[in-house]
Amino acid sequence: MQQRIFTVSELTGDIKNLLEKNFPFIWISGEISNFRIPVSGHFYFTLKDKNAQISAVMFRGQNQNLKFAPRDGMQVTGLGRIGVYEPQGKYQFIFEYLEPSGVGALQVAFEQLRTRLSAEGLFDDRHKKPIPFLPRKISIITSPTGAVIHDILKIVSRRFPNLHIEIIPVRVQGDGAEKEIAAGIRLLNARGDSDAAILARGGGSLEDLYAFNSEDVARAVFASEIPIISAVGHETDFTIADFVSDLRAPTPSAAAELAVPLKDSLVQGHIRLSRDLKNRFYKFLEHHRTFLDKLSQRLADPRRKTEGLRLKTDDLTSRLIRIFKNSIARKREHLSWRTDRLNASNPTAILARGYSITRTIPDGVIVRNKGAVKKGQALEVMLAKGSLICRVEGRQENTGK
Repeated sequence: MQQRIFTVSELTGDIKNLLEKNFPFIWISGEISNFRIPVSGHFYFTLKDKNAQISAVMFRGQNQNLKFAPRDGMQVTGLGRIGVYEPQGKYQFIFEYLEPSGVGALQVAFEQLRTRLSAEGLFDDRHKKPIPFLPRKISIITSPTGAVIHDILKIVSRRFPNLHIEIIPVRVQGDGAEKEIAAGIRLLNARGDSDAAILARGGGSLEDLYAFNSEDVARAVFASEIPIISAVGHETDFTIADFVSDLRAPTPSAAAELAVPLKDSLVQGHIRLSRDLKNRFYKFLEHHRTFLDKLSQRLADPRRKTEGLRLKTDDLTSRLIRIFKNSIARKREHLSWRTDRLNASNPTAILARGYSITRTIPDGVIVRNKGAVKKGQALEVMLAKGSLICRVEGRQENTGK
């Protein structure tokens, strides 16, 4: 028998036909590793278990519909087919559909988005805006045909009749619902005439609530300048919108109660506060009236007070004059005594008692001993009345004792 010799292309082509014919579409599960996304946008990774591995690809047209982001270490299950890349002689698994094993894709997408937005700080309390105590206008972002809007309007009307309510109609589930909700929130802020808003819908499955777990809605809620109350689903349901909103209500009905106070309660409170204020004011006046009466009793008659002060002034004036006179008398006596002493020491007073003062001429030096003059020198002799001009005829020794 003649032996057939295959070319590489022939063998590879036969293998390709064999694999693709026998494995057109199959389900496969395994762990993702070596996950990468080149500029083409296709997903390339290895799918493995503990004993084997296979190259895998998910083209951009299919992976854009995924509700979660694949990553290394994730267990996945998917539907696809075997393909052979002939230029390299490699076979690979081409995925058409992919979901996390054991957990739904929406749940994984929810957890991934929640983790990412939390890391960015979108859930932090410091970003939460307070809900106005008494809003003038409330906007409700919800479906206009559901039971939710009727429940909210009924409760608002009961709690605070005639409050201004605005309805922003949007789809709350289905394709494009998240874009309508985000657009409704942006419209709310563009108009800017509402004090608060309620984002609401009834309960449902994770798929039904998908629009409220989208990134578009989350970022629109976070960017809103108008406080938003999230009221999505039942009390046990949690959505990304709940974490980002300024206040989460367990139900739409509870949101209406949180947003609107009871008008009757406010009226009764106003009456009670007015009554308390009047009572406190009357007590305040009575207290000060009593205090004023006690103070008035302690005050003396101004006329008596004036008379007493006048008498005291007269007494002080008399004492001051007496002290002043005594002081003048003492000073006059002291001055007289001082004057007598000065007079006693005055040279002219000594002359009056018969003494004289002799001075040299012309320099006027007082002569105290005979040695200070010479024979023939002119002298001035000062007397009590007038003076004499003399000339020295001679000097004589003192003969006194």
